[in-house]
Amino acid sequence: MSVHTMLLFPVGQRLFCILLVIALAGCASESPKPVTKTAPAPRKAVVKVVPAPSPKPLTGLALVNSVLPPSLADRSGWGADIHAAFEALGIVPGKEQVCAVLAEIEQESSFQSEPVVAGLRKIVRRELEMRRERYGIPQWLMASTLALKSPDGRSYDERIEALRTENDVNRLYDDMTSELPFGKKLLADYNPVQTGGPMQVSLSFARAYVAAKPYPFGSTDTLRNELFTRKGGLYFGIAYLLDYPANYTNMTFRFADFNAGRYSSRNAAFQSAVHWLSGFPVAPDGDLLRYKDGVALADNSQTLQALLAISAQLKMDRAAILRDLMLEKSFAFEQSPLYARVYALAVIMPRARIPEITVQGAKVARKLTTALYARQVDGRYRDCLKR
Repeated sequence: MSVHTMLLFPVGQRLFCILLVIALAGCASESPKPVTKTAPAPRKAVVKVVPAPSPKPLTGLALVNSVLPPSLADRSGWGADIHAAFEALGIVPGKEQVCAVLAEIEQESSFQSEPVVAGLRKIVRRELEMRRERYGIPQWLMASTLALKSPDGRSYDERIEALRTENDVNRLYDDMTSELPFGKKLLADYNPVQTGGPMQVSLSFARAYVAAKPYPFGSTDTLRNELFTRKGGLYFGIAYLLDYPANYTNMTFRFADFNAGRYSSRNAAFQSAVHWLSGFPVAPDGDLLRYKDGVALADNSQTLQALLAISAQLKMDRAAILRDLMLEKSFAFEQSPLYARVYALAVIMPRARIPEITVQGAKVARKLTTALYARQVDGRYRDCLKR
């Protein structure tokens, strides 16, 4: 568009045209920008992370050794004897079973093959004095007899003063019975030592156990002596703790049974259920019947009296109730009609509880209950599980 032509337009239009021409001229003079292609980012290599294989759980002797107390003297010896007992009993040990055993050993003997018992000298002298009076033996004769030299070179008096362990007492009584002129009469084949070994198992249990299952480590002719060896004591202790079926929800009830007798925790719960149903007083001590010298009596116990009060609800007479109560020391009691009918009426009641028993005995120096005992062992057990 020429200048002369723009002059023909009004002033406003002329201004617009001038600006338009300038803009077009600027666009025409601008050179095109080169197009830059961006190279694609290199692909990252994909690294597959293969998880490391989980370590195989420890078993057998390796498992036992892994949870033994680090400061224990002769760890290898203790581990070998514990593992040998599990194998001989046919029990496959998991960590829970091994720790339960270690907790009982620590509670009963602090890992001593022959635990020291405080006050043995007084216990033995008191027993000898009672038996001297019973058989009318003059005091001077007893004194002169105890002054005699015993087979180990010391006098019997000296040996009594030096008593430290139950095995010391066991050997003393063996020598007194066989060597003293009135030894058999005085002691009448009586030996006050009825428990032994690092788990303090009773001789009566060991005898009953070998009658049902052969002892694998020695002669049963010297069963009392076998009980005092570490290997034998562990064998019978592990058997007593673990080698029986029980429908317990945790190990604490086995610890209570170890103290109060097998199935005491189950029976104490049964007694609570019977008390709840009948309203009769029933002490939950784990003994459903009364006993004399280890033999169940047919006369009425608290539990039997309470059951007779609800016999109509149970649809059982006294003979049937007593028949089933006689099973109280075995697993078979749980399959009995009495057990089933009580819990059919007392569905909400627990099937296990810690018995209420105060532990008594010549070796018990302070007040101890089964509940306190079970708690102490359970604390040791849980510490072991953390190792």
